[in-house]
Amino acid sequence: MRLIQYTDERDNVCVARSDTQSLRQVQISGGTLALAQAAVRSGRSLESEADARGYAPGPRYEELAKAGRLLPPLTHPDPAHCWVSGTGLTHLGSADTRDAMHQGTVTKETDLSDSMKMFRMGVQGGKPERGEVGVQPEWFYKGDGTILTATEQPLEVPAFARDAGEEPELAGVYLVSDRGHVWRLGFTLSNELSDHVVERENYLWLAHSKLRPCAVGPELLTGPLPAHLQGTSRIIRDGHALWEKPFLTGERNMSHSIANLEWHHFKYDLFRRAGDIHFHFLGTATLSFADGVHARDGDVFEMQIPEFGAALRNTLRIREQTTFDSVSWL
Repeated sequence: MRLIQYTDERDNVCVARSDTQSLRQVQISGGTLALAQAAVRSGRSLESEADARGYAPGPRYEELAKAGRLLPPLTHPDPAHCWVSGTGLTHLGSADTRDAMHQGTVTKETDLSDSMKMFRMGVQGGKPERGEVGVQPEWFYKGDGTILTATEQPLEVPAFARDAGEEPELAGVYLVSDRGHVWRLGFTLSNELSDHVVERENYLWLAHSKLRPCAVGPELLTGPLPAHLQGTSRIIRDGHALWEKPFLTGERNMSHSIANLEWHHFKYDLFRRAGDIHFHFLGTATLSFADGVHARDGDVFEMQIPEFGAALRNTLRIREQTTFDSVSWL
């Protein structure tokens, strides 16, 4: 099942089931979050809960996109209760991409970069046997719910940014119940935008490079994730494709199991706070920056995986000035 979230004419948050051409609105107020909370209370799956609630004819997807009413596939009324985080070096080929981005090549075992060492640790221990704990991945914090951008909305990066590079990948979407249990709602297509120039200058600035807005959606895919997925990522400039490349995801193309990535995120009590929601990025091996591309204001990022329905599309906007001045004494 695929779910889309949007606002109606009265700004109410709605959730609909997506079936290729049409949307069927679930008969519940409060969107995906309300549907998930109801499913937890009833002990049903998301799909069963949606079926039990019933459907009504929904608006056309094209009309929602044109009116700017599409939302990320899950939102919280208080964005501070939404965590956005991720993992890197999780996909086969991601270490080569990282090394190429940092313009480093290594041949001897003793000369391996930290990125390559981390990647090899994942290959060797990132997919443990059931019931065991594997090696922990690279991890980063990206922000709270205020940085989530819906499809067809501008991706605004700060004036001090050195780069705005796309990262096409999947994000796991989660709800923490009142008792602190973590529920996986599904997965969504995402653009985990990063500042690769800052990261390349000094790897210790990786944390800074990740504090950028990101785009997610438009659809939430529930149920088991296919082991192999192939999508297309492209950058459109002045109406023409500047860069285009396929990308692979799914566990068959990863050095870590998704369960291992989830365990090492939610093992921290901080991330199991009742009522919170999480978007956790699962990594990628495909970046235009590694091919020497530098996105600029007005470029359009477009990503699509057929199994995830509609494309994720956003126009890059670079702010003209920094919104922060200085800290003052009270």
